[in-house]
Amino acid sequence: MIIRSIPHFCLQYDQVLSVLRLEWISGPDMSELHTSSQHLLGLIRTLSVRHLLLDMNTVPDLSLADQVWLGDHWMPELVTLTLERLVLVIDSFRVHNQLAIDALHDLVQPGIRFDAQYFPDSISAMDWLTDGSGRLPTLAAEWDARHGNAPQLVRSSWLPLTVTH
Repeated sequence: MIIRSIPHFCLQYDQVLSVLRLEWISGPDMSELHTSSQHLLGLIRTLSVRHLLLDMNTVPDLSLADQVWLGDHWMPELVTLTLERLVLVIDSFRVHNQLAIDALHDLVQPGIRFDAQYFPDSISAMDWLTDGSGRLPTLAAEWDARHGNAPQLVRSSWLPLTVTH
């Protein structure tokens, strides 16, 4: 199901797989990052999400102030959630945010009780996150219909994945 209740994020939730997928949709306007991110933590708690995909490819370069806020407020709350797996999708060209994410990860690393991985694309990330579930084509079609490019990401078979760090 596509969730539109949190501004600035496009969210997809599958209750059967307990997976939540999200991406930033407000372009360069990061003025509501803190508020929307706090709402996101509440939603993750309410739904008891076990598998979380954060697509960082649409997030503008994080300012120093946002990085500090994420490190002081958001990340410490994230590690208290009942997550089993977390995937950060980020292309290699997103060096600024990759370095920021690495620093945030290092900051809370002792408290992380879930498997956290990096992937360059959402397709392989969802495959890993859901153990290659047969629900993936349906989820991909739903996600792509939300963005209006359904044929691009729907696949009839899911290839083995390669985890990148």
